[in-house]
Amino acid sequence: MAARARAEPPLGFRIDRRAAVGRHKLTEVFSGLHEVPPFSQLPGSRRGNLRLLRNAWVAIVDDETWMYVAPRAAPHWAGEVGWTPVTHRGDCIVVGRAHLRTSVPMILYLDILHEFRHLLQRRDGADLWDMTKGYVGSPTELQAYRFAVREARRLGVTDGFLRRYLKVEWVSRPDHARLLRSLKVPIR
Repeated sequence: MAARARAEPPLGFRIDRRAAVGRHKLTEVFSGLHEVPPFSQLPGSRRGNLRLLRNAWVAIVDDETWMYVAPRAAPHWAGEVGWTPVTHRGDCIVVGRAHLRTSVPMILYLDILHEFRHLLQRRDGADLWDMTKGYVGSPTELQAYRFAVREARRLGVTDGFLRRYLKVEWVSRPDHARLLRSLKVPIR
């Protein structure tokens, strides 16, 4: 498939960019997720995954943040890096209001796939906040990014877009290159 200049999320996936700060059902803010092709490729039973999707929450916050799964309690290292995460006892994905309002649809689509994959990992017993191997070496991060990158490739996203998507401010340049290599995205 030739890479399109501006790949878009699949038809049927919708984003409510006007959702207010606060807690919402995930399916109200990101609807149609169960209809996109990668949903059927998730591990576990479709029935169980649909149940998780229906019961999951999105917390829209007025912070300068992107998207992450709310930990049930702040990780022991959070204070050391100056991070005070939103915590939640259930399955909740935190989304920064500015990110929701202004990011291109493909980024939001890939982010929600990535974070939903994390919810499944946690359901299966994984510790999402174990950073003993660093962020780009974390097995849960790599698995979630591989899932999102595979979908991006299916939709014709360019290498340049993926390089920018995978460059986050808390990752150094050498770690970004390591992440790209791990995900088989050409460095240049």
